[in-house]
Amino acid sequence: MFEPTSGPRLFALPMGVDFTAAFTKGLIARLDHLPPHEQARVEVYVNTARMRRRMTEIFDQHGSRLLPRIRLIGELADLPGPNPMPPAVPTLRKRLELVTLIRQLLVSAPEIAPRTALFSLADSLAALMDEMQSEGCDPQKLHDLDVTDQSGHWQRALAFVRIVEQFLENSATQPDRLGRQRMIVTALEAYWQDNVPQHPVIIAGSTGSRGATSEFMKIVAALPQGAIVLPGFDYDLPGPVWDTMGDVLTAEDHPQYRFRNVMNLLGVDHTQIPLWDAATPANDARNKLVSLALRPAPVTDAWLAEGPRLPDLTLAADGLTLLEAPDPRTEANAIALVMRETIEQGRTAALVSPDPVLNRMVKAALDRWNLTPDDSKGDLATLAPPGRILRQVAELYGTRVGADALLRVLKHPLTHSGHLQEEDPRGNHLRRTRDMELEIRRKGVAYPDAAWLRKWIVDRYKGEAGTETWAEWIIDTLLTIPDFGEAPLQQYVEDHIERTICVVAGPEGETSTLWRNAAGRVTKPMIDEFRREAHVGGDITAFDYVGLLHGVLSGNEIRDRDTGHPMLGILGTRDVRVEQADVMILAGLNEGTWPSAPKPDPWLNRAMRARVGLNLPERQIGLAAHDFQQAITLPNVVISRAIRSDDAQTVPSRWLNRLTNLMSGLPENGGREALAAMRTRGQRWVQLAEAMETPGSAPRATRPSPCPPIEARPRKLFVTEVQTLIRDPYAIYVKRVLNLQKLDPLGRNPDARLRGTVLHRVLELFTKSGPVTGSAEDKERLMNIAEKVLEEEVPWTVTRTFYRGRIEKFANWFVQAEAHRQTYLETLGREVGGGLTLGVGDFTLIAKADRIDKDDKGRLHLFDYKTGGAPAEKEQTYFDKQLLLMAMMAEEGAFTGIDPAEVASATYISLRDMEETAAPLEAEPTDKIKGEFFSLLSSYRDADKGYTSRRAVKNENFEGDFDHLARYGEWEPTDDANPEVLE
Repeated sequence: MFEPTSGPRLFALPMGVDFTAAFTKGLIARLDHLPPHEQARVEVYVNTARMRRRMTEIFDQHGSRLLPRIRLIGELADLPGPNPMPPAVPTLRKRLELVTLIRQLLVSAPEIAPRTALFSLADSLAALMDEMQSEGCDPQKLHDLDVTDQSGHWQRALAFVRIVEQFLENSATQPDRLGRQRMIVTALEAYWQDNVPQHPVIIAGSTGSRGATSEFMKIVAALPQGAIVLPGFDYDLPGPVWDTMGDVLTAEDHPQYRFRNVMNLLGVDHTQIPLWDAATPANDARNKLVSLALRPAPVTDAWLAEGPRLPDLTLAADGLTLLEAPDPRTEANAIALVMRETIEQGRTAALVSPDPVLNRMVKAALDRWNLTPDDSKGDLATLAPPGRILRQVAELYGTRVGADALLRVLKHPLTHSGHLQEEDPRGNHLRRTRDMELEIRRKGVAYPDAAWLRKWIVDRYKGEAGTETWAEWIIDTLLTIPDFGEAPLQQYVEDHIERTICVVAGPEGETSTLWRNAAGRVTKPMIDEFRREAHVGGDITAFDYVGLLHGVLSGNEIRDRDTGHPMLGILGTRDVRVEQADVMILAGLNEGTWPSAPKPDPWLNRAMRARVGLNLPERQIGLAAHDFQQAITLPNVVISRAIRSDDAQTVPSRWLNRLTNLMSGLPENGGREALAAMRTRGQRWVQLAEAMETPGSAPRATRPSPCPPIEARPRKLFVTEVQTLIRDPYAIYVKRVLNLQKLDPLGRNPDARLRGTVLHRVLELFTKSGPVTGSAEDKERLMNIAEKVLEEEVPWTVTRTFYRGRIEKFANWFVQAEAHRQTYLETLGREVGGGLTLGVGDFTLIAKADRIDKDDKGRLHLFDYKTGGAPAEKEQTYFDKQLLLMAMMAEEGAFTGIDPAEVASATYISLRDMEETAAPLEAEPTDKIKGEFFSLLSSYRDADKGYTSRRAVKNENFEGDFDHLARYGEWEPTDDANPEVLE
């Protein structure tokens, strides 16, 4: 295939060329000169399975023939080797062993790091170990570093580095994947010295960014028929610039730096790298522009000399669009519009961005037109249905199962999906789950348990077939999870997986549905490996298990190739070498996104990494720069960025900044005009995206004041609702006419409602428990009662402590005040209910008095406990008439068991302010209150009287439960009401 040569054989393809297509074309041209059996012996090593697949497709287009052997460089670790080698230790096993060793170290020396950092430390150490093996770094070099460290950080780091040494010492007999790959490369080098391959061996598309890969490239290049083909080589870069890229500390972030390393490794000059194929760049002028714009920082002064010599920049910018959106949402919508128009024109479009959030936003925007792009990465396994339910069940261990966690699992789309006995098992399950949720919301059940569920099933369904079996299934799988504490990982894994399978299956169901569909087929091997390797994980807690499971699942992605549109794609940045589209969209070009900020290394700084022979953090920036350089030199490219993120102004990507600055500084070459044209083309898409989300002209809603028929109007109200009728009548209309209720929160929340319930219950039991004299024993009795009520009613430890403190604060004051009240009052009833029927439309007023007492003259005294502040006198006069109305009802004999009598006082007892506030009975006697209430009721017997929204709210910050139904916000509080007579 190749002519004999005295040196290594190194080829390249320039930027702006479809690398896979051009490489395959050149390979076929060379294969055509070989007999079929020789063609089949050719070995080609590529970087990704995607490139191998596309090469095969291109070969298929050239008719029937014997294919060369196309292999992945990463598969070297799976080869048996010239001499049989031990298999690679699974990556998960290594991570679990690291977790065990780090846990032991943190137990013996807790000052080194917190326990919460266990898994992040394991991940970073695993990454360090992989890199040391790939780069062939001797661990002794770490000990030989001369580090002046006053803080002791390096000494603490060495404690962890010694853990790495333990693994590397056994790497010869127990290698991990990267270590075995390097062993294979070393063994091949020795084997090929005595058994030189005579067939062609080609490495295509690799930049040699890893140590083991670059060593393999060196070996292959030295073979008689070996060759290397570099992707995206910059033939416009001058020799002096290549020479300046010898310093790793200043040049590693340049897109061509890795090629400089390959040339040094092979002893080749940049002038000795011929083209693999005669393919020409899509836009030679743009190649030159981008090459100059991305020069290494120390030589950017070349812009002054070489910039004026660039060809007309209008040609370079032809087919280039700069889309600068005001925010990420607009950017995503504009990209979706570009992709939609492209496929309508019969062309393909691909989005290239390292930002997963932006990718998801674009997919959501395309979904409005039922377009699903082919995503090369897919979704994380943690977000797929099997991964989600596995995580949700795992989070139940070591905790008391709350209502929200229970319902989250029961509502999962996989739960109860394998039952075969019922006609509609999933429908029945969801119906019962919905009923359970409504009951939990109504009753405020924070932690449903087995006893509560069994009682509710009997009361709700009264023997309906299948309900008891359904309840016992929930109890067995979700409500009786054992508390293992600190136990072997194997115990957690086995119980968790079997429990999740039972949750998915349902009562008497199949167990296979958890692994059904593409997501399940990808997730099952991960879980099977987790079960196999769990025995090396040691003892862990439930909290540790959740974090470990998340780490196991997050390392993989789930992609369904059959669901994506054949003309739309979302590519990773590396995929640009492999696959191209008619329109390429390079999105998210902001600093911190593309390129992303280098990840901080907790072990070694830049200088230390350079001294021991490891890659600098800028390595990833250099690789990303090469991807960008390849992508932007393609024929039709849209560059996009958001000027502002969700909370701050963004900074353009350094590459985009360099490009625009260079073009702006070359007016003689047409740079400014070309840049303006690029922005104009991008602005069109921004305007379309903004227009797409601009709401059409719609009339604003008017302030509602519905007038329902008289017979539909409420015939009873609680006394506490009268204030609502005065301040916000629309809320009464919604609750009492439309029969709509605000949905209660899921589970009991530590809100004002619960606080009031608890404190009322405590004071009721305390005043019932015996006479109060004001002694210390009374306070102790009050606190003991409070402790019991808190234990029964408040399931949250922190909230119990907070409520206990509030009770402790007012206990002395209340005991003394109650002792004084009992000297002249006799309690007739507590929590006394009653109702008073009035002559206006047969209306009933309902109330429950916290407490009614009687003095020695037979007069009544009403008390109402307030956990907050009591209403002022004016507020009671005009709005909050609760006690005044209750006084009226008491004098009418409306309370059960309480004879009618004169009301001497009605008092609010404010527990927060520790003061008593009397209702203004002298200024507002009960006869007057009764007349005013009759007038209020009579006004709503008028068919034209409407229930106006927010008629007299206390302040503008008031939030009504039904403001959204009234469409408050479309109208102002100063707007006139719009009465609407309803039939």
